Amino acid sequence: MFDEGRRLVDAARSAGLTLRLLGGLAVREHCRTAELCERDYSDLDMVALARQARRLVTLFAGFGYVENYEVSTATANAELQFVRPCVHGGGPGAGAAHADDHVDVFLDTFRMDHRIALARRLEIEPYTVSLSDLLLSKLQIFRLEEKDLRDIITLLGDAEVGEEDAPGLINGRYIGQLCADDWGLFYDVATNLTHVDEGAATFDLSDVQIARVRSGVVRLIAAIDGAPKSVRWRLRARVGTRKTWHNPIDDQE
Repeated sequence: MFDEGRRLVDAARSAGLTLRLLGGLAVREHCRTAELCERDYSDLDMVALARQARRLVTLFAGFGYVENYEVSTATANAELQFVRPCVHGGGPGAGAAHADDHVDVFLDTFRMDHRIALARRLEIEPYTVSLSDLLLSKLQIFRLEEKDLRDIITLLGDAEVGEEDAPGLINGRYIGQLCADDWGLFYDVATNLTHVDEGAATFDLSDVQIARVRSGVVRLIAAIDGAPKSVRWRLRARVGTRKTWHNPIDDQE
């Protein structure tokens, strides 16, 4: 599935389309500590440009995929899903075969517990969304699962937290600015960073790796706490958790 994702990105690039990996397999693209980031993957998550959606359908058809129109209808054309009979299972280390291969494609914006606009940020990395957006897609989760905690620790253990958009770098300033305009996002990111700091020692990491993860957490907390908050943020902060602050979703896979 990992190789399939890279092939799809390369094919899209050759066709003049913008397509990037998201989710666990995007984390795997940047992982340098294989023992930590190896886990089962149920599907491919990707991001593309909404204005290129119809051409993307043709591209995926060339790889044997068929569009699941129920998804585009249910999401008002904000997401696409492509399916085909599973072709990657059965070999050593390949994982279990699935009933179908699934590719979920977000168009312009990542929509889960919170929304993250990505259309103008897809050129930072060649195969994935930026490390900042990839990390944020995990930190924004309302109910963090073990696989997501593992992905977050993998990213913080392998990448530096800086203050600019660049390949291989997490832009703490960017994450802080987004959180400074959206109290709900701020709350979930801050809560999850606390879980990461507490949970780092539960994984099989060296003292040096744990220190690196915790250093990243400290830098990110400083970035989101230090960013000037918008009026919208301050007004919403007064309400706090008395009102739902995230989008309810049934499946975070």
